[in-house]
Amino acid sequence: MFPALSRSRLKALIEEGCVAVDGGTLTDPSAKVKPGQSLSLVPPPPVDPEPRGEDIPLAIVYEDEHLLVLDKPAGLVVHPAAGNAEGTLVNALIAHCGDSLSGIGGVRRPGIVHRIDKDTSGLMVVAKTDVAHVGLSAQFAAHSLDRAYLALAWGMVTPAAGEYVGNIGRSPRDRKKMAVVASGGKHALTRYTVRERFGRIATLVECRLATGRTHQIRVHFAEHGHPLVGDPLYGRKPRSAAMEFSDIAKGFIDQFGRQALHAWKIGFNHPVSKDFLSFESGLPDDMLALLAAFRGEPKIEYLT
Repeated sequence: MFPALSRSRLKALIEEGCVAVDGGTLTDPSAKVKPGQSLSLVPPPPVDPEPRGEDIPLAIVYEDEHLLVLDKPAGLVVHPAAGNAEGTLVNALIAHCGDSLSGIGGVRRPGIVHRIDKDTSGLMVVAKTDVAHVGLSAQFAAHSLDRAYLALAWGMVTPAAGEYVGNIGRSPRDRKKMAVVASGGKHALTRYTVRERFGRIATLVECRLATGRTHQIRVHFAEHGHPLVGDPLYGRKPRSAAMEFSDIAKGFIDQFGRQALHAWKIGFNHPVSKDFLSFESGLPDDMLALLAAFRGEPKIEYLT
């Protein structure tokens, strides 16, 4: 019933007296629930400390008084959370923008109107003012932005263009993962177009999101038997991927340490001027080298 909360977090909330049953407080996590009982959960507000600015380099591709667009590198967490209290994009934005971000989007994630996974690279738009935050958030809610990703998936993705549909929710088997679920979850639609094939071994696809669910592209492609290359959570190299590559290429592919996913394009209406802005980002070096490995090109050697 509460997919955003882990079992351990729910247990702690019960022990802290945040759960009521029939007007009384429930503090025993192992208590049996009887037919007809009514329970309510009122989580306390977050008390995380306000993030501080940190001098972290940002690859900014556009900036004005209301917003900025940046090219996030793989490995950079978007906002502070458990296990990542510092060294995040939010910390970098606070240092870069100063007081203009104060209060925008909440204390823990000022300016953030959308996010991409830590190990996904590519373009993000960030609000610097309240009016920009409201305007951009409305476009994300309406899915009216133009967003495109490039992903390298295992296997031969067919047909050459198509879509994956399936509600995405918390996996009933592993609470750390998302999954396509038979009931519940949220509607998710991913459209794709094949960009390049590497025999039956792998496929480079362009993906466009009609919805914006957590791990959507990764989950949809894994569900259809095409997990993304390098994905540590959903990925696995198919046994049929007998690769007749050089030892250097095989080693690089096997050791690719993140999901091969890059947000290469974003377009939106400026929330103040109403002009349509569009930006593109070339593939980062590690994904270029990965593609070179699948193509059998020698230029991957400079990264080994």
